[in-house]
Amino acid sequence: MDSAEPRHVPAGRTPHDGGVTDHVHAPEAATDALPLAGYTVAVTAARRKEELGALLDRRGARVVYAPAIRIVPLADDAELVAATREVLAQPVDLVVATTGVGFRGWLEAAATWDLPLVEHLRSARVLARGPKARGAIRGGGLVDAWSPESESSAEVLSHLLSGAEGPLEGRRIAVQLHGDPLADLVAGLRASGAEVVTVPVYRWVLPEDVAPVRRLVSTIAAGGVDAVTFTSAPAAAGLLTVADELGLLEDVVTAMNGRVLAVAVGPVTAGPLDAAGIPSRQPERARLGPLAREVEARLPERDPLLQIGPHTLQVRGYAAVLDGRLVELAPGPMAVLRELARRPGHVVPRADLVAALPSGGDGHAVEMAVTRLRAALGTPVVEDEVQRGYRLEL
Repeated sequence: MDSAEPRHVPAGRTPHDGGVTDHVHAPEAATDALPLAGYTVAVTAARRKEELGALLDRRGARVVYAPAIRIVPLADDAELVAATREVLAQPVDLVVATTGVGFRGWLEAAATWDLPLVEHLRSARVLARGPKARGAIRGGGLVDAWSPESESSAEVLSHLLSGAEGPLEGRRIAVQLHGDPLADLVAGLRASGAEVVTVPVYRWVLPEDVAPVRRLVSTIAAGGVDAVTFTSAPAAAGLLTVADELGLLEDVVTAMNGRVLAVAVGPVTAGPLDAAGIPSRQPERARLGPLAREVEARLPERDPLLQIGPHTLQVRGYAAVLDGRLVELAPGPMAVLRELARRPGHVVPRADLVAALPSGGDGHAVEMAVTRLRAALGTPVVEDEVQRGYRLEL
């Protein structure tokens, strides 16, 4: 499951409405293909990657697994032990729990080390960044004092700086981290005069086997995937780090500003992408289900449903949907069809089609690709324009 080799589940039957283009109004036609059939989507997550992959798989996507990070096991994390002992060294006034799995893991790890962390934190006011953190606080036998509606660290900082929990100067605050250093939150608290102890629960580092993420980086640079999903800021940063090491960072940024869609689970996760100049789409709620639905919504809408004579045609990542039927195509015919679909109704010169071929070639290579395309589609939607080129007739 950790290799970057794709797998595919055959398309079932799910209705899908196409989009519109400047050339033609897309017909309101249902398709037999699943909404993500014909698209390749990469999963960079290390934790719960199978769960996200299954959500995408059920929608018809070809899923590529390439974890861009790994978690340092809690039991082996000397840095977490040291941070926990620092928290225990003196009374704590405030605690910020940022994630449910992180805070719960911290309490459980401390218990395995016979460190009295829960008892030490009973006298502190414990703030939860979101509902999962709140559940972990209560599950650990502590009481949650407050949580923000936005589930954001920025609102936690604003709440504390407002004086709602009393003056911060001279007070001791423990901040549970979860992969993200939360630099703004920590700096803001320290600037107010508070003593801040950061607790790095579940530290993220590059995977031991970087081959899958290296293959993914090369595939992104070549435009070989349609979307890349990110569920944590460290995963986004890890992929960009590998791209930089391979000398492909500029190509990756270019590709992800073009046809390769970046989908992040939330704004914090998107931070490294924003810094690199990569736009991303994000669901309204930072959960795996909404993330998969965001991919489902955004990929098909970019590829208009065209009316070609009596036929409907949608050109997807590695396949076409013709009259509701998914037709997988080889790279050459796929490249020709995509170039024709960019200018439906217009003659596309042979030279432009030669330039679009993934492995290069000449006029004969274009003719062969068109022949294979027509055979695969089984419907004469590609017209010859003698001595000029080819076109899709609207």
